Amino acid sequence: MNSLVAYCRAGFESDTAQEIETRAAEQGLYGYSQFVRNSGFVQFCCYQDEDAQTFAERIAVRELIFARQLFVCVAQLTALDPSDRIGPLLAAVDDWPLAGEVVVEFPDTTEGRELAKFCRKFTVPLRQALRKKGHLTAKERTDKARMHAFFTQSDTVYWGYSLAGQRCPNVMGIQRLKFPSDAPSRSTLKLEEALHAFIPAAQWPERLRPGMTAVDLGACPGGWTYQMVKREISVYAVDNGAMDEALMATGLVSYHAEDGFKFSPPQPVNWLICDMIEQPQRVAELMARWVAIGRCQEAIFNLKLPMKKRYDSVQTALQIIRDVLTEHRKTARIQAKHLYHDREEITVHLRAADAARAHA
Repeated sequence: MNSLVAYCRAGFESDTAQEIETRAAEQGLYGYSQFVRNSGFVQFCCYQDEDAQTFAERIAVRELIFARQLFVCVAQLTALDPSDRIGPLLAAVDDWPLAGEVVVEFPDTTEGRELAKFCRKFTVPLRQALRKKGHLTAKERTDKARMHAFFTQSDTVYWGYSLAGQRCPNVMGIQRLKFPSDAPSRSTLKLEEALHAFIPAAQWPERLRPGMTAVDLGACPGGWTYQMVKREISVYAVDNGAMDEALMATGLVSYHAEDGFKFSPPQPVNWLICDMIEQPQRVAELMARWVAIGRCQEAIFNLKLPMKKRYDSVQTALQIIRDVLTEHRKTARIQAKHLYHDREEITVHLRAADAARAHA
């Protein structure tokens, strides 16, 4: 039976499973989820063998909120002989699409990370064996399928492939970033990762160019403002706390000790960013309204999630955004993702359709 394997943050397995089951049903694809809490992954077993491939072709991992990576799992191999782990993997490769690369991965958990050294050592001999058998291109190619050997123990592996253009390009679905030593807080990595996730790199020079303006609601001490300032974007920093002195010294930050729900800039801005600790529905309505009335062109913000029914909470917040946009007869692209640097929250991106057309 073919299945799908999805990586996620430990503790979010049920949310990931619920989302995949819902999206599969929308496509007329059915199955059931299997997971262990805090394992960092979910397996969705399809009732029809071809359904896993169909899901992977129709729904890219970037369209899923809670899944970091997604691949078609063709075989689950257990009790592998330490003297020959590669043999069973080669035997399971039948009519798979020709792959351009292979990755050996593990769950992003404390237990999973203990396999990191083993996986690194296993990658080269597995790659060599696959190339010798003609299952891999002679040189690494990202425009082909990618093989995934996902080890949960040194003798247990989920073995399958992902499709070019549909998978996350990052190994394990994780965007690795280095914390800037001069940033005022680690929250800066959340916004930096969001920029990578939501904006194609080729569009950064146009959509994040010097001279733009931004509003940062809930700015203090300035982790998100930092990302704007480093790109020479002027920021209205709105909060009742204290801003980082180095940021203020740049001359690009205007501080406003005001309520983020009441603040209005003197003129429309290019960007609205927000990491306020507030009810997700309330933040969603505020962000949507800014975009709907033309107060900003794009917005990136976090929605803090409850401990239970997180998927349902996200769907409610996203529907609020759609309702507000509809009320104002405004269209916008909506993207949402539980990013690697997020915790009990997801990050959402809104871009007004007229802004997108203006830069087309």
